[in-house]
Amino acid sequence: MQVDPRGQRFAAALTTLVLALALATGDPRILGFQALVFGIAVVVGVRYSPYALVFSALVRPRLGPPGETEDARPPRFAQGVGLAFAVLGLVGYLAGPQWLGVAATALALFAAFLNAAFGFCAGCEAYLLVRRMTATGTAR
Repeated sequence: MQVDPRGQRFAAALTTLVLALALATGDPRILGFQALVFGIAVVVGVRYSPYALVFSALVRPRLGPPGETEDARPPRFAQGVGLAFAVLGLVGYLAGPQWLGVAATALALFAAFLNAAFGFCAGCEAYLLVRRMTATGTAR
């Protein structure tokens, strides 16, 4: 399945805002909301995630069709990485230590910001690296 890369950057921008709010307030409910968004993207695919649906309904019609599309597997993997960091952050905020919640949320925020601002998807790059390593038999 192919996805519009502009939608992925839009989702990253919303994710950046939500994670910044979660980090600024320390409110685990906000981080829990973002974890839910990540989880939906992992389970049903990035094309049907809440942020992608907002992009498809409100933004994409104003932009027109994309000039290019990309494989949905790397962004879906990246959403899984985001989910892992969000869950780790929730554990830190809810059960301690508090610094774990802050650190995990900050790392997820940094990755989302890189994608939103510069189009660099760290989770996507990790997916491609893992694929290359397993394809050549160098992964151990």
